[in-house]
Amino acid sequence: MSKTVTELVTEFAKPIVEELGLELVDVEYVKEGKDWFLRVFIDSETGIDLEQCGAVSERLSEVLDEKDPIENLYFLDVSSPGAERPLKKEEDFVKAIGKYIAIKTYEPIQDEKNFEGKLLSYSSEEVVLELTIKTRKKQITIPTQKIASARLAVTFF
Repeated sequence: MSKTVTELVTEFAKPIVEELGLELVDVEYVKEGKDWFLRVFIDSETGIDLEQCGAVSERLSEVLDEKDPIENLYFLDVSSPGAERPLKKEEDFVKAIGKYIAIKTYEPIQDEKNFEGKLLSYSSEEVVLELTIKTRKKQITIPTQKIASARLAVTFF
């Protein structure tokens, strides 16, 4: 079975990013209009600056030019995932315990597919969120296999 572009780029990018003391958050390879974009999201405990994005981009470009794993012409974009960073890996969820997150599910749970609340706990089987509905707090348990996407969420209260 051959690897996808994102799997290959992840293999190439991870050692570069880690050598610079950063974290590889995600790799996307998407077509927008007629153009292809290879997006590499990096982060660190103290945030990311333009120099770090440039260093990763330069080193990754060299590897991609040498290995040439992508058939199409594409634009390489190395950036921070931003304040609403996606939660994809187990360690992302563990770091997010106690923080406000947004979850979308594949199928409705209690007639809803979108949830925002404080992440109380995480296990490989389920997450527990504390939702605030009007002025009341309520806990909901969401099986991890039903999570379509999850991200940190910015709150204004």
